[in-house]
Amino acid sequence: MKFSYLFVLLVFWLTKDAYAQYFPSEVWHDGKITLLSGEDIQGKIKYNFESDLVQVNLNNTIQTYSARKILYFEIYDQEVERYRQFYALPFSVRPNYKVPMFFEVLYENTMTLLCRESVIQESIPQYGYYSYYGNRYTSRYRLAFDYYFLNKEGQIIPYSQKKDDLYAILTKNKDSLEKYVKENRLKYDRHRDLVRITAYYNSLLNS
Repeated sequence: MKFSYLFVLLVFWLTKDAYAQYFPSEVWHDGKITLLSGEDIQGKIKYNFESDLVQVNLNNTIQTYSARKILYFEIYDQEVERYRQFYALPFSVRPNYKVPMFFEVLYENTMTLLCRESVIQESIPQYGYYSYYGNRYTSRYRLAFDYYFLNKEGQIIPYSQKKDDLYAILTKNKDSLEKYVKENRLKYDRHRDLVRITAYYNSLLNS
């Protein structure tokens, strides 16, 4: 079977579009920054977790602030139609050494759920036309999340997204929490499910 060059291009672009994804860190959002000095700055905001920097566009002038200068910032994410809040918190990158890093607050209470996002590249197999030439792969980018819990002592605990690790962190009322997760078919590595798990855990703590 023969395939035209245009057909090959069509397959490529259809595949490319199928894996397109919205990456919030690449977009300007309406928002506000509160600096450690107490000054508030409003404007178009773009953030970068990789370098822990925030840019603000004020009248076509770009100002850049590191996590060392920021207390808090908030954006309105039009894609999900809600406000999102971020804090610069001291995090241990090695023993006895902490640096301020940005964390998004997903749920805030006695036990708070935090996350940091990143864009990762992965390879996926190609089928159809490509099967005539053996195994072929294409790259796609997707949004990934690292999760953390912040306890009332101010300790930020990384979470591996595994069941055993969750219950090693959320140690109280384990039987009730496990029952809730099972009955609601919640996943230990799913964004929205972790918010529900954290909210229910706090309800048990505060009851």
